[in-house]
Amino acid sequence: MSDPLQSARKRLRAWFNRRRLEKERDFYGDAFRARGLQIPGEAQIRAAMRQRHPGLEPKSKGKIRTLAIWHNYNWETDALKPSLERFGPVRLYDWYGEFDHSRKNWARELKPRMNRALVDLIGTWCRDERPDVIFTYLSGELVWPETVQAMRSQGIPIFNLALNDKEHFVGKVRGGRAFGMRDICRHFDLCWTSTEDALKKYCVEGAMPLYLPEGANPEIHRPCDVERSIDVAFVGQCYGNRPDVIRRLQEKGIRAEAFGFGWPNGALATDEMVKMYSRSRINLGFGGVAGHDDTYCLKGRDFEIPMSGGLYVTESCAELEKFFRPGEEVVTYGDFDDLVEKLRHLLSHPEEADRIRKAGFERARSEHTWEMRFEKVFKLLGVLEE
Repeated sequence: MSDPLQSARKRLRAWFNRRRLEKERDFYGDAFRARGLQIPGEAQIRAAMRQRHPGLEPKSKGKIRTLAIWHNYNWETDALKPSLERFGPVRLYDWYGEFDHSRKNWARELKPRMNRALVDLIGTWCRDERPDVIFTYLSGELVWPETVQAMRSQGIPIFNLALNDKEHFVGKVRGGRAFGMRDICRHFDLCWTSTEDALKKYCVEGAMPLYLPEGANPEIHRPCDVERSIDVAFVGQCYGNRPDVIRRLQEKGIRAEAFGFGWPNGALATDEMVKMYSRSRINLGFGGVAGHDDTYCLKGRDFEIPMSGGLYVTESCAELEKFFRPGEEVVTYGDFDDLVEKLRHLLSHPEEADRIRKAGFERARSEHTWEMRFEKVFKLLGVLEE
């Protein structure tokens, strides 16, 4: 039995979240126009990098030394490290073993220690074997602006990846400091964001942004020779409208199953998840952001599922249309009735489903690997030969 108060609280939170994002969007949009700013193109990025690093000599692929900083939450090391190693040796620091930022004493004790350790470690590694580039996947929750400044003072091109600037560019603010990218972004040479409408925010904050979506690693995300035994599958966390959609699909007679944290089936290991994409006749996607109505952003699965040979059906999102042709390489839906209609059509027309599945696979493999993303960034930074 549903709790009316709980439902009311969820609606209220969604309203506040939506208003916060609207205010943030309007603030940055107004500031962008008032200052006469422009989103930098590739030529401007290259020129800025040459000015910042005038003595930089680009290297050939396979000879670039990368110093990488990220925590492996569940996908990062498997996806990113092999892709970076295509360009040369990678030295990785995952701070989480020493500094667990989920602990209660994080802000008071662990974060100061982690930031000091990070600056010392970067300095030591740069003296031991100077890298050609520093790649980070960090946020204001983890590091202070002064820490990024210290890393950049090594004189090595440094760039950061941010995958959800739709809701987390500012995010929570504690003690006047934002958990997102707002306060630290200007201190990187280049800020890679997977959120197109965050570009103006980066420019207002004095950063150099680059819009690139996530990718996938074909060494991991590849078709598997298994029987297609599931009609419709969703792999991802259980939150928001997802349980309701799965339940309503089942009530409509569509055999839909869900896997991941919070679902009765539980989470899948990476290899089992990839197999699930091949086991399913259709792989369902949700493009929404938790707690934010009518807010959509690109997801890793947008590229991982097609690259794994899965037929992908997900919510309509303008950004997705820049990277796949809806109806030809992936399928998008609007409301629930549209979803039901398209699922039934695809399940009853397997030849059409196979054509879309194969076209999506070919597009993902040819244009959307992590290696291709890094190649573009390295060339813009000036560390990789053209």
